[in-house]
Amino acid sequence: MNFTPNDIQNILFKRSLFGFNQLQVEDVLDKIVEDLSAYIRENNKLKEKVEDIQDKLNYYRNIEQTLQNSLIVAQQTSDEIISNARKNAENIVKEAELNARKIIEDANHEVLSIKFEYERLQREVEAYRTKVESIIKAQLRSLRNLDVQEEAESEAV
Repeated sequence: MNFTPNDIQNILFKRSLFGFNQLQVEDVLDKIVEDLSAYIRENNKLKEKVEDIQDKLNYYRNIEQTLQNSLIVAQQTSDEIISNARKNAENIVKEAELNARKIIEDANHEVLSIKFEYERLQREVEAYRTKVESIIKAQLRSLRNLDVQEEAESEAV
């Protein structure tokens, strides 16, 4: 870099016969053109860098947006899975409770059935005992009558 803006403003050219010293003016202009060309090249390089950086920034913003969307979807999916798991757990518990109630109810019916069967069998046993007792009593009466008849026959003979 040859000149700064202040340097250019403060340049004083020497006077010569037909105006300013032509060599000095051409030398200054060459240096200004050189500086300006360097600035333009540097400016173009910086513009390219800015575009490159802008492209990368857009790329990373897209990635960030995609990741945020993925996280939102993952969170929603997670919430749905948890909700479904809770519903399934509740359904399993309700089903288990219903099965337990049915088992208890079946057991109660079985107990009642066994109790009724026991009472029926007790009545049958009692009826059988009474029947056997009456048969035995009838047999005893028959035996006594036979004894009485034999005594009466033996007395009659």
